Amino acid sequence: MALRRARALNFLDLAKLYPSSSHLLRSAALPDQSPSLPCRILPRRPILRAAAGVRRELWCGLGFLLLQTLGFFRLTFWELSWDVMEPVCFYVTSSYFMAGYSFFLKTSKEPSFEGFFEIRFAAKQGRLLRDSNFDLRRFDELKRQVSFFPHQRVL
Repeated sequence: MALRRARALNFLDLAKLYPSSSHLLRSAALPDQSPSLPCRILPRRPILRAAAGVRRELWCGLGFLLLQTLGFFRLTFWELSWDVMEPVCFYVTSSYFMAGYSFFLKTSKEPSFEGFFEIRFAAKQGRLLRDSNFDLRRFDELKRQVSFFPHQRVL
């Protein structure tokens, strides 16, 4: 029934779905087992708390970098000279580069603020969902069943 209601454009034996009707095919692909699917919708509160926590961490990181820059500025121009501070700044910058590279090696994500946000958000969201007794394994299984393409993100 849902397959008949879905609007599609047929051309040379190829079917292109309109975005407005793709939800009909997804609902037809999942069996209707409402009572036995306890994790049909993600709880909203843990997601909002995870996003707020990660944003707070990123703002604290910005504050740390600002304080460090101000400290280096003061040490360079008032307390010490550039001849003393140049190797210090070089090694601090090199350590940040090594930290970013190790982040990339561990997560295979770009060491950018977006990459940091995604990794920290996924970790916090998983922890908060486990704390609220949400069946995350069953939810991932349902996401795999619903998605038509293996790399498509469904949330």
